[in-house]
Amino acid sequence: MSLVRVHNFAVSLDGFGTGEGQSFEAPFGHAGHRLHDWFFPTRSFRAMQGQPGGSTGIDDAFAAQWGPGIGAEIMGRNKFGYQRGPWEDEEWQGWWGDNPPFHTPVVVLTHHVRPPLEMEGGTTFHFLDASPAEALEMARQLAGDQDVRIGGGPSTVRQFLDADLIDQMHLVVVPIVLGRGERLWESLEDVERRFTVEAVSAPSGVTHLTFTRTSTE
Repeated sequence: MSLVRVHNFAVSLDGFGTGEGQSFEAPFGHAGHRLHDWFFPTRSFRAMQGQPGGSTGIDDAFAAQWGPGIGAEIMGRNKFGYQRGPWEDEEWQGWWGDNPPFHTPVVVLTHHVRPPLEMEGGTTFHFLDASPAEALEMARQLAGDQDVRIGGGPSTVRQFLDADLIDQMHLVVVPIVLGRGERLWESLEDVERRFTVEAVSAPSGVTHLTFTRTSTE
């Protein structure tokens, strides 16, 4: 069976995966881009932007694992956009422009379903009101024999961890303290017991943590 994976998910030292006060102008709230400063210089990020060059060290080695083998992504509505409640503007097509970087089907979890949104480059957003298990079933159908990536935000990753549906997870601990926002680890006591955990420190100052499920039974 295909794997369920998390990649390049950054958290602060105090466990926040995004800041408080998300808006159109501030997709990550008061955190700004500080959780992702390690990622922007990498060759992988620059390639996603259609730009040459970039670093090829430890950070890029982890960042590069984001895409290969992925056939679909699942994300929460807050990763797709800033609107809350019923859709006030169905012209909104996400943060990424006409050609999002996913190039696969994407399942967006929301209580306010809308028709699928087909974009350039192979990305189609499917809006679904469902449990994690139901969303994963749909994503696996869309992914074929490839893996499914859980893209975030923190509450979405947390829900899939709580449902014990994640096989591999790559977290990036960034040496900043946010103090407020959305925590990843809220109400997930002893989650590490399900995984083999390894850590690698990078010259950029971040620590890459990999969680690999110890058993899929």
